[in-house]
Amino acid sequence: MNIFITGGAGYIGSATAEALIKAGNNVTVYDSLVTGHQAAVPEEAEFIHASLDDSHALAEALTSKKYDAVMHFAAFIEAGESMKDPGKFFRNNFTNSLSLMETAVQTGVKKFVFSSTAAVYQSSEEPLTEESPLGPTNVYGHTKLMTEQTLEWYRSIYGLHFAALRYFNACGALPGRGEAHQPESHLIPRVLQIALGQAESATIYGTDYPTPDGTCIRDYIHIADLVSAHTLALNALDKKDRLIYNVGSGNGFSVREVIETARKVAGHTIPAIEAPRRPGDSARLVASPKKIMNELGWKPQNTNLQDILSSAWEWHKSHPNGYE
Repeated sequence: MNIFITGGAGYIGSATAEALIKAGNNVTVYDSLVTGHQAAVPEEAEFIHASLDDSHALAEALTSKKYDAVMHFAAFIEAGESMKDPGKFFRNNFTNSLSLMETAVQTGVKKFVFSSTAAVYQSSEEPLTEESPLGPTNVYGHTKLMTEQTLEWYRSIYGLHFAALRYFNACGALPGRGEAHQPESHLIPRVLQIALGQAESATIYGTDYPTPDGTCIRDYIHIADLVSAHTLALNALDKKDRLIYNVGSGNGFSVREVIETARKVAGHTIPAIEAPRRPGDSARLVASPKKIMNELGWKPQNTNLQDILSSAWEWHKSHPNGYE
C-alpha cells in the first residue's frame, strides 16, 4: 500500500512508519517539524516538510500519487496547555484534521486511521470500555472527540472508512526510537531526565484524588503495542468501514508508582515535589482493551511497568539530547 502519515516525525508516527515500511508498504511522511524530529523519520520514507494548515502543500502532497490510506498522528498533545491556550488546540487538532479529511476525500483516499485518546472519556473508577460515557475534561480531549465525530459524518456521507484508536499513555522505547518532546512534560521521560541530571525534580500535580495514594492513575501502553494496534486496524478497514477501539494494557499505575519504579530502574533518588491539581486532569483513566483483543486478535506484549521504564531508560541514556 501507499500510506500517507501525518506526524510521522513524532514518537508514535515514526515508529508506525518504520513498521509499515518493514511490512513492505510505501510510506510518505508529512510533518511540520514543530514538535517532530526529521532524524526520527525512517530513511526509506519519502519526507514532506509542510504543515497541515498549508492547503496548497497538502493538496499537492496527496495528489502526487495514489494513496490507499491516511494515518493521522499530527496533533498538539499537552492537555494542561490546552486549558491555557484552547484556540491553539482547536486550530491545530481539529481544523487541520478537517482539512486533511476534506483533501483525503477529494483525492480518493479510502481509509483513514486516526490517533485519538482516552481523554475523550469521563473519569471512571471502572476500566473504560468503548461504551463508557464520553466527557473530556480538557480541550485536548475535546478536539480529539470532535475529530472522531466528524470522521463519522465523512464515513456516512463520503464512504471514508476510518479507525479511531483511543489510546492511553504511550510510553517505553524501541531500538533507536523514544520520546523526545521539547519541553518535556510527560511523566516517564520527565523523571528519567532527572536521573540524567537534566532536571532537578518531578512534580506531582494533585495528591488528593480519590485513589489509593491520592495521585492520578493512568494506563501505560508500550509504543510497540501501539504500533501493532495501528497496523491491525489499518488492515481491518478492508472489511469494515468504522472501527473505534481502546488501546491500553488494562493496568493502572499511579504517579507515585511510576516515580518509585523509575527510581529502581535508574538507581537515582528522583526528588518529587507535590503541587495542586492541574486543570483538566482526571483521577483515573484505565482501559479495557477487550474489544480490540476480541475483534482484531491484538494483545499487549509489554505490560510490566519496570520493563517499560527500563526500555525508556536505555533510550534516554543513549540519547541524552533526544534526536539532536
